[in-house]
Amino acid sequence: MISAKAIWTDNERYLGEATSRHALVMDTASEKTANTPMELVLIALCGCTASDVVGILKKKREPFTSLEVSAEGDRAHGYPAVYTEIKLRYRVRGNVSPKAMEDAVRLSQEKYCSVSAMLEKTAKIEVQIEYLNSAESM
Repeated sequence: MISAKAIWTDNERYLGEATSRHALVMDTASEKTANTPMELVLIALCGCTASDVVGILKKKREPFTSLEVSAEGDRAHGYPAVYTEIKLRYRVRGNVSPKAMEDAVRLSQEKYCSVSAMLEKTAKIEVQIEYLNSAESM
């Protein structure tokens, strides 16, 4: 079982900690001294699917040299302000087969990424893949 907690520190800042015993700061104030909980949800989505895609590409022995996954989300008006639309962008560098990359992204979205599976209950998730050459920056 995974457990997590948030401890109020001051103002609108909280220290979050989970079973792994790693901690992070969250901020719900307008000063934004740390990520908000909803930003962390998008970060979790990016990390979850990136981990899947990297694992799949490695198993397929695809020669990628970098991968960046970014997300933009639109939220519902009113409360709860859940995500209603999310755009995921995968930026991959290396001599990767487009079919292998598309398959890896599809498998992550449809089978492996738990964060994606939860978010799909309220949000339409749109995917874009960009193939970069060595000279292009992430």
